[in-house]
Amino acid sequence: MSTEARPERASVRLSARILWLYALGSLGTGGYATLPGLVLTYFLTDNLGVAALAAGAIVTAAKIWDVVIDPLIGAASDRQLARTGSRRGFMVTGALTLPVFFALTFAVPPSWGPVAGAVCVMLAFLATATAFSLFQVPYVALPAELTDGYDERTRLLGWRVVVLTASILLFGAGGPALRNAGDDPVLGYLIMGIAAGVAIGVGMLIASRTADAAAARRAAEPAPAAPAPGIAEQYAAGFRALRRSQPFRALLGTFVLQALATGTMLAGAQYVATWVLRSEDAVTFVFVALVGPALVATPAWTAVARRTGKERAFAAASVLFAAAAASLTLAVWSPGPWIYASVAVAGIAYAGLQSLPMAMLPDVISHHERDHGVGQAGTFTGVWTAGETVGFALGATAVSLTLAATGYVSAVAGETAVQPDAAITGIVLSFSILPAALMLASLVPLARYRLRRHDIDA
Repeated sequence: MSTEARPERASVRLSARILWLYALGSLGTGGYATLPGLVLTYFLTDNLGVAALAAGAIVTAAKIWDVVIDPLIGAASDRQLARTGSRRGFMVTGALTLPVFFALTFAVPPSWGPVAGAVCVMLAFLATATAFSLFQVPYVALPAELTDGYDERTRLLGWRVVVLTASILLFGAGGPALRNAGDDPVLGYLIMGIAAGVAIGVGMLIASRTADAAAARRAAEPAPAAPAPGIAEQYAAGFRALRRSQPFRALLGTFVLQALATGTMLAGAQYVATWVLRSEDAVTFVFVALVGPALVATPAWTAVARRTGKERAFAAASVLFAAAAASLTLAVWSPGPWIYASVAVAGIAYAGLQSLPMAMLPDVISHHERDHGVGQAGTFTGVWTAGETVGFALGATAVSLTLAATGYVSAVAGETAVQPDAAITGIVLSFSILPAALMLASLVPLARYRLRRHDIDA
């Protein structure tokens, strides 16, 4: 336990400028999380002719790479903060390099063949994942350094989720629309990759300026030491954070299961549009149904959290999402436009699932720092981002395994495949009952989350 008292920092109301600068980072977060999760597996199976199992392995490999590097980036970000007073350097590097690698991911033509195409996509996506982690890990650490207020953090993350949900709509609906704007799917994917990569990078670059505000706020504090531990010690720091902080373990376990649930739905959305709703373009309407209600619901979840506490609001959002997802199982027997209504209810819940855990994470970090000293936020967010990545990776893996097990037929651009009934059923179940079950399972670790308002504001 640290013997040095932590200086008091007044919890002032954050300015609108800081709220929006920070929120615009979710233009990058939403784009990177949404578009590859939505179309990358489909790009591999239905454009490059890669087998479903191999396509899932490619996406999973990139996510496993994230899990390896995120704790290292988190520890390095803490050292950069100690040495320079700011986390901005890593964030700018990620923002400038991601657009190039993102565009290259979707630049592979079918003429290269499934094997060469799969290898090139994997390498480009590995580089994209690295660039994103350089930004995302320090970005998630900033709320704990921008304000100490329990409700002010909810307000900060609430505005971030407003931009995040708008970003999901922009990339989830606009990306496929841009891809399908012309007659050439190869050129369409390339244009989509270039446009999306630039938009993601711009949002990340703007948000990196928030790191300077956090640095200025911490300037009055004594700077923590800037050790240079080896790789093993950097991983050990992440394990110590898990061991010491019971609230962190509970919140992380909840978030990983929920990332798996939402990642499964995200990876299956394009398949649902194409083979259940019988229109590749229907994925745009799926995302409008999901994100439109979420834009309106985010302020409502903020108000509910202020009245009942973040953990109770989070549990309510989880139950609502599970119920909406489970109702989609009926599409096995009766597909139709009613699916959009269930997705809209899930969208209302999704707004809470995004804003509330991200508002709880800074509480966990500051609570831990009171006992163990400052300068460890990057370590926490490195582990957090790795856990989130695991969830999304396994979501895509679950869908690809379901497709492979049910006999899904891959194709190259310009070909039309015929899917067996078992494959259609598997697509629906991976979009409905599987995420519902995972969401309900996440309530078990959430019940063990012990931090309350008085623990933070005391």
